[in-house]
Formats: sequence, structure tokens, C-alpha cells
Amino acid sequence: MLVGVHERSGADGFDAVVVGSGPGGLVAAVRLAQAGRRVLLVEAASRVGGGLRTEELTLPGFRHDVCATVLPLALASPAFRALGVDRALGLSGEFAHPPVPAAHPLDGRPAALVLRDATATAAGFGPDARAWRATVGATARAGFPLVDTLLAPLSLPTPSRAAVRYGVLGALPATVTGALFREPAARAAFAGMAAHANLDLHAPITAGYGLLLAALAHLVGWPVVRGGSQALADALVARLRALGGEVVTGQPVRSLDELPPARSTLLDLTPRQVLAIAGDRLPPRYRRALRRYRYGPGIFKVDHALDGPVPWRDPAVAGAGTVHLGGTAEEITAGERTVARGGHPQRPFVLGVQACVADPSRAPAGKHTFWAYCHVPNGSDVDMTGAIEGQIERFAPGFRDRILARHVMGPTALEAHNANYVGGDIGGGAADVRQFVARPVLSRTPWRTPVPGLYLCSSSTPPGGGVHGMGGWQAAGLVLEDQ
Repeated sequence: MLVGVHERSGADGFDAVVVGSGPGGLVAAVRLAQAGRRVLLVEAASRVGGGLRTEELTLPGFRHDVCATVLPLALASPAFRALGVDRALGLSGEFAHPPVPAAHPLDGRPAALVLRDATATAAGFGPDARAWRATVGATARAGFPLVDTLLAPLSLPTPSRAAVRYGVLGALPATVTGALFREPAARAAFAGMAAHANLDLHAPITAGYGLLLAALAHLVGWPVVRGGSQALADALVARLRALGGEVVTGQPVRSLDELPPARSTLLDLTPRQVLAIAGDRLPPRYRRALRRYRYGPGIFKVDHALDGPVPWRDPAVAGAGTVHLGGTAEEITAGERTVARGGHPQRPFVLGVQACVADPSRAPAGKHTFWAYCHVPNGSDVDMTGAIEGQIERFAPGFRDRILARHVMGPTALEAHNANYVGGDIGGGAADVRQFVARPVLSRTPWRTPVPGLYLCSSSTPPGGGVHGMGGWQAAGLVLEDQ
């Protein structure tokens, strides 16, 4: 039973209780509070945020985002746009943009750069300029109407021409759409974007992930939050409290019976946790469906405190907030296939972030932070520190000499930090075709469970992983309809 909450809930209880304070839970709570509902937000950890957490993981004065750092979807999401997250929420920091959204170093040639300007980016790809404009550029030109459609996949309006064009290209494997590019630079840049899907790049719809992420670099940029992603979570909580909502932290929920009376309960949890706390109330068929839900590969993450900037061989990479380290498209594709088949590549695709490029406040004067992760099989216990740092050193000779301290989190540590990261899967479940359509079950309203008044709002609901809050936005909308 939640200490002190039952006594404050009043005779009629709350209108809504939200369990979990990741982006979905926070957005759901704020939307309901804005609609005049009395809301209680309950978080198991000592601080709110879920994937939006910032800690001094290495040394005093070095602020590291435990999970999410680069947040293009927070600017593009219709949920966050409706909440006015970049202005009306009173964000304690602000979104800070690096000079270059993303860079992809290559051996023996200049790095591929994805710039804010789509035309300039295309020009940098030489013979592939036209192909970049016709694929990524066209997706960016379609703007927010296309983004809104893609982030609400189960409530599609009549498809626009842009949506149809995106659908034709995006439904393909990244290896197929990537073949439209003839030169190594553009092919590698596109493969790095698609590899964010954490899937075998030969699988359908992986091209869609690459197109959208690259297009967001042109449409809204790839920003960080000044001071750390925690500031975004804290801003949402401040807004919730200003609207009369209550927040309880350090309170794990082991059963729905522990919650105070409420007309609606929203769970920012993945199917495994939903079954643990609500399984006895769920119909057998729905329970079986949740048990069949599949989690994707995990990640292995290393945070570094550095005594200076990363010594990139290509100086242009120094201005990039995000750096994709994997070499050619063929290397990235081979590495991601190895992970999908349960192996550990010797040269993994590494996703790195140098947040200080946009936000120097993340480290003491003259120092830097750098985090990097690679994909690993779900639940892996293999230490990938050497492989990750080897890939960095490959493109930044002398990197290891800059390391003051490191903090390592494999799948087990990630799940201990956040129970939603089952086996190190930070996306809330495998993001393949099957679970793009049925997430977590096949339904026109998958945020609504068969139990009256019980809803799901995590990244295990459409449109999946990412800091966009759409699961919470959709769930809250259904609550408002049902009440």
C-alpha cells in the first residue's frame, strides 16, 4: 500500500493513477491534469524520468544521461508539440543544437555529415545528392503532417502522397532502400540511421526507421537538453504539480491492489511488468498474448569522462552531437545481423554522443563527456567495453589516453536501473513488422486493455520506443473518451 496516499485521496479517490514516469507516463499524467482530472503519478525509483535521467556516473561535475540524450522526437512529436514542451512548460534548461546533428566517420576518406540543411547534406554526397533529396529530403519536406501520421500508425487518416511515398520506401529493408545510394558515404550514413532500429537491416521496415531519423535531422535537428535530459522530466513534473497533480517516488507497485481508488489506471510498463502486477485481473486470452510479447536485443553502454574533446581523425566530426561508428554500410549490416542471430560482433556498430558539443555545462571547463553503446543479444553478459572503445579509437586515435573515468552498464545493470529495460532492451520490445502492427496486441486501440479502466501507455504500445510520449498521449485520450 502506498504510504500516505490513501489518506489523501479522499472518498472518491483519484480520477487517474499513472504508474511509471517515463515519457509516456509523464505525458499521460499532464494531459489528464490539463483536462481537469485529479491525477496521481507513482514512480518506483527515487527520481522521475525513466529514460530521462541524468546522473554523475563517473566523476563529480560530469553529468551523464543514463539513457536518452539526443531528442529529435521530443521536438517533432505531436504530443510534445501540443504540450508546448519547448516553451510553455517552463523547461529549466533549453534545447541545445550541435553544429552538426550526426556524423559518420569512414576509413581513409572524409566523414559523412548529416547537417540541418537537407540541400547542403545532399551536396556533400556528390553523385548521391539526387537520391538523398528524393528519399530523406522528401521525407523532411513532408514535415509534421507526415510525422504525425507515422507516430499514430493505428489511426491513419487518408494517406497523403508523401505518406504513400514514404510507405513504399520505408516498408523495405534498409539494405534495399540503401542500394539507391551508389557511393560509400551516403550508403553508410543511411545504414547508421537505420541501425537505430536494433534489427537485422535485411528485415522489412528498417528503411523506414532510417528515413525518419535522418529526416528529423533536417526538420527539427537532433538536440540535447541543456543540463541533461532529466530537465525535461522535471519540467513535465513541475507542470503536473502546477495543475494539481500529485507525485510519489520511491514506491514500487507490486499489485494494483496497492494503489488508491481511481476511476482509471494507466501503466507505463512493458508486458512483463503488467503481467506481474495486474495478471490476476486480465482475461486469459489477453494474458497469453502479453506472454508472447517479444523483447529485442539489449545494449551495452559505456559513459566516459574525458580530459578533453575526442581526438577525431577527421576534424569535421568534432562538431557532431551524434557519431555513428561502424565503417561501411556492409560492416554495419553484418554486425547487426550477428546480434540479431544471438552473437557479438568483433566490430560492432557503435552509437556515440558527445553532448558537450552542444552543451558545455555537462562537464567541468575544458573537459568532456562521451557515451557510446552497441547492440548485444537480449540479456547478454559479455563485456563489450573493449570492442566499443576499439571502434572509437579506430576513428579517433588517442581516445583512450583522454579517458579520466568510465562507467559501464550492460543489460543486467540497465534492467536494474529501469525494470522496463528487459534484458537491456531500451525500446520496450522488438520493433519488427509483427510488433509494429501488434504492439503489444493486435487492436485498433492497443492502449486500452480488456479490463475497464485499465490502460497501457509505455513504449510497448504504438508507435514504440523513443522520447515522443505518444503512448501516453493516446492512452490519456482514451481515458478522456471513456470517462
